[in-house]
Amino acid sequence: MRWKKKGIIFKTENQFEWMAHHANMSVVDKINEEVLRIYFSPRDPKGLSRVTFIEVQAENPSNVLYLHPKPVLDLGRLGCFDDSGAMTSSLVNAGKLKYLYYHGWNQGVTVPYRGAVGLAVSHDGGSSFERMFDGPIMGRSSVEPYGCGAPFAMIDEGKWKLWYVSGTGWTIVNGKPEPRYQIKYAESYDGINWIRNNITCIDYKFEDEAITRPCVIRANGLYRMWYCYRGSVNYRTDKSQSYRLGYAESTDGIHWIRKDEEVGIDRSDQGWDSEMIEYPFVYEHRGRKYMLYNGNGFGESGLGYAVLEE
Repeated sequence: MRWKKKGIIFKTENQFEWMAHHANMSVVDKINEEVLRIYFSPRDPKGLSRVTFIEVQAENPSNVLYLHPKPVLDLGRLGCFDDSGAMTSSLVNAGKLKYLYYHGWNQGVTVPYRGAVGLAVSHDGGSSFERMFDGPIMGRSSVEPYGCGAPFAMIDEGKWKLWYVSGTGWTIVNGKPEPRYQIKYAESYDGINWIRNNITCIDYKFEDEAITRPCVIRANGLYRMWYCYRGSVNYRTDKSQSYRLGYAESTDGIHWIRKDEEVGIDRSDQGWDSEMIEYPFVYEHRGRKYMLYNGNGFGESGLGYAVLEE
């Protein structure tokens, strides 16, 4: 597997008051064979995140055709789990409805933030979304006490399946708490109520690792997952610790084999994705696989893409 990088699609640069910087956690929805809609999450000057979208030429995603002038999903109500941010994570087309699974978070005191999974639904083809609930559909529990987020959902074999990030604790590094998380699995029959059996899909392979943002494709009886992982010590500035992409395979979607050495893409020697590479989203268009991803600064340097050369 080898990915060929094509460059930046979009960079957030104060286009609107609520769109000051960052363009991370992207999701693709096909409008037609010529146009793709990319949902992503910019941040405002205070660092709070909302959901909006751009539309791009399908064959050349770097050709941006349209920038939506307002959020399609704004901050949650004061005091709710997502009053500090709603971040795009997964989109499922279910009949005439579009289900947006998002990572909601609010600011903490003892730790910087806490995350949970939210669900919003669009009745107008994706131009706007309404929260199904003010509360999360998945959050902290008796067996997952540190929160969860970054969900990826699909309808498969008559079931709704969800791969999501589950926090396993905070470690103190240079006097500050840093989160650790791994990827787990849940199932549902309606996309709303989820059965969590505490099943770990992608577990740690080294001390103080953190794994996040799964994206899954199934074809020919094989599940393929892309994600990103990092260390916990100075990962914002140390390239040996910073985010890079990983890859795993499964025959049942539950038991996975990590094959990070086969991911076929890494940080560049220089430029916008030279320090870190993270938050992959893989999709297919006209028989080719494309990957959206973020680079330096957790998406501050922009949103880019690559094409698979198999």
